[in-house]
Amino acid sequence: MSNVLIINAHQYYPFSEGKLSASLVDRAVTTLSAKGHQTRVVTMSEHIDVEQELVNHQWADIIIVQAPVNWMGMPWSFKKYIDEVYTAGMAGALCNGDGRTTEAPTDNYGTGGTAQGKKYMLSLTFNAPKQAFDNSSEYLFQGKSVDDLMFPMHMNFRFFGIEALPTFTCFDVMKNPNIEDDFARFEHHLNTHF
Repeated sequence: MSNVLIINAHQYYPFSEGKLSASLVDRAVTTLSAKGHQTRVVTMSEHIDVEQELVNHQWADIIIVQAPVNWMGMPWSFKKYIDEVYTAGMAGALCNGDGRTTEAPTDNYGTGGTAQGKKYMLSLTFNAPKQAFDNSSEYLFQGKSVDDLMFPMHMNFRFFGIEALPTFTCFDVMKNPNIEDDFARFEHHLNTHF
């Protein structure tokens, strides 16, 4: 079985307390533990020890990032985590630089990853409805998918050589929630891909 690091990237706001993200993390732990996987959970509300997080990433076979999408990206506390932990990981824990050499300074950018064989999964919550994506007649996303919107996050993991599992998404969680269906879909997603 696999070692699974689950990162709860929720950032508390008065209108978004983090109950859904916490519930999804709890369901991931329960579902994956029942299948024999080992889990570790880190949350952005805790003190982040950079060296311990590098140990966690090296321990993990799979990393799940559970996050609300705020202003078309990750919450600022998780961005800080990325800036601190992933920058420290460039010393070899996650990559050896950016993959370029002095002999070929413009080739192979992003190929220095040392985490090949690991996988990651984004699990995201949106206020946006599902119909806002993959639809060229919709104003904001102009036919783009959730994964198009999350392209920078996907590139962060690709930079380390970590492969993507299919993204899981809960849509319309504030104005038109269907949480019990989201929970059922999430458990099915985990059982299908783990």
